[in-house]
Amino acid sequence: MLKEFKQFLLRGNVVDLAVGVIIGAAFGSVVTALVSDLLTPFIAAIAKVPDFSGFAFTVNGSKFMIGHFINALISFILVAAAIFFFVVKPMNMLIARSKKGAPVDPTTKKCKECLSEIPIDARRCSHCTQLAD
Repeated sequence: MLKEFKQFLLRGNVVDLAVGVIIGAAFGSVVTALVSDLLTPFIAAIAKVPDFSGFAFTVNGSKFMIGHFINALISFILVAAAIFFFVVKPMNMLIARSKKGAPVDPTTKKCKECLSEIPIDARRCSHCTQLAD
């Protein structure tokens, strides 16, 4: 039983998941710092309102703190934008560069009978009318 537990722990996917969670937590703090220390003050300088938490309205004695929601929404949008522009876009560019040399999927095949090029989805050859496999 101890041997099985050791195999479970040393499997590639378990170790990869652990590394991913640790790197994700560290990256989360970097993105949070980017949003709170750089992007939010930049928006506050433009909008001249550094904090929306004071915005609220009251209905029948119940206070709705809409400012907290606005702060959370702005933070979410900034985090999503930071991740998209600083992680997703560069990764997509790297993947696109690495696939430039990769072979393209074929769109045609050769007929086994007459060796002419026919569409890959064709059931019969248009030249010799043989069944295309």
